[in-house]
Amino acid sequence: MSETTDQAAPVYDTFSDGYDDRDDLLQPPLQYRFDGPDDAPVLVLGPALGSTWHMWDRQLPVLAGEWRVLRYELPGHGGAPADPAYSVDDLARRLLAVLDDEGIDSFGYAGCGLGAAIGARLALLRPDRVAALALVSAAARYATADAWRQRGVVVRANGLDRTAHATPERWFTEAFLATQPAITQWAVQMVRSTDAACYVAACEALAAFDIRDDIGGITVPTLVVAGADDSETPPADARLLVAGIPDARLAVVPATGHLAPVEEPTAVGDLLARHFRAAWADHTPAPAPFAPAPPPVAPRTPVPAAAPAGPDQYAEGMRLRRELTGDAEVDAALAGAEGFGAAFDTFATRYAWGEVWGRSGLDRRTRSVITLTALTALGQLGEIAEQTRAALRNGLAAAEIEEILLHTAVYCGLPAARAAVAAARTVVAQETGGKE
Repeated sequence: MSETTDQAAPVYDTFSDGYDDRDDLLQPPLQYRFDGPDDAPVLVLGPALGSTWHMWDRQLPVLAGEWRVLRYELPGHGGAPADPAYSVDDLARRLLAVLDDEGIDSFGYAGCGLGAAIGARLALLRPDRVAALALVSAAARYATADAWRQRGVVVRANGLDRTAHATPERWFTEAFLATQPAITQWAVQMVRSTDAACYVAACEALAAFDIRDDIGGITVPTLVVAGADDSETPPADARLLVAGIPDARLAVVPATGHLAPVEEPTAVGDLLARHFRAAWADHTPAPAPFAPAPPPVAPRTPVPAAAPAGPDQYAEGMRLRRELTGDAEVDAALAGAEGFGAAFDTFATRYAWGEVWGRSGLDRRTRSVITLTALTALGQLGEIAEQTRAALRNGLAAAEIEEILLHTAVYCGLPAARAAVAAARTVVAQETGGKE
């Protein structure tokens, strides 16, 4: 018997899977549905950023006959509750909570794009539960952190309409776009109807995602699927995954773009079916070995514990500086500070960014407001440009920045504020996709 249900999962309590320091928070709901026999092994399908579970519709005929297929929506996608998730681990935690609630211990997982990132983290963190893994249009690191934060700024400033219209070119090949106008419009509408705040949060999650040093720890049977003409996650990214994951297999689908399950549904469906069928045939949980009691250990004189090392304020400052002002700006500043001035740049990175900006006493938006006001009063136009970029990435809208400078003009002088507006205008245009 086949079951098709749409459900919104309840709010989940804590569980300790070692994800991050927010395990004590209640989990927002994650919307999901089942297709396929109730007594079949469970196969989870994870969607790409901007898509819904319907991107897997055309794989159901081949998959739902053998597996109980669980599809889920990303937050704010497809009408799901708009509870933003700012990390891939947060999404993995929410999905595991769904599986726990349904009493599902072991499962297979296939994901595309962001959905693949979630699957990779699940395989690293809970290999005891992931029976087999398929990563479609995947990478150990997606583009650059700066590129994802830039996209977030554009969406925050302009909404999703512009991004939605640009999405089909990122997802599909030119030949597919020319012959499938209905699917092209479906893709635009799907992205356009996504909650903007959840989309921006997902961009932040992808900006922080980087498992290049960890992929050797994926020990479950893994298939990596790449579109030969995927410009978002090209086959080179897939080959790096296969080179790093023990015994992983690679399948390159010819003449296919990023959203391979939509562009080549039959080829992708067949690849997934063969992979999970073979993996399940070989999957038998290893029994826990009997461990004899260790020999007694003679008591030792306790050694006083060393004081914990303090945080590396320079490293934290550089991380925050790159996150808020962009890799290009930081690289240019570092290049200009080689030799004479290098010590000052190190000091400023450690003290201003690492110690002061990293403090928890004020949120980042408030710090941006204070910083823009002070720099306007001092006439520091070069710094205003840098801090305008940081303000946008801290969540301030362009209209809010203009309002800050207007208010500053009353108390710091019209000429200073006018110059600050001119300096900020160029950065706002660059960051939000304007013409300047």
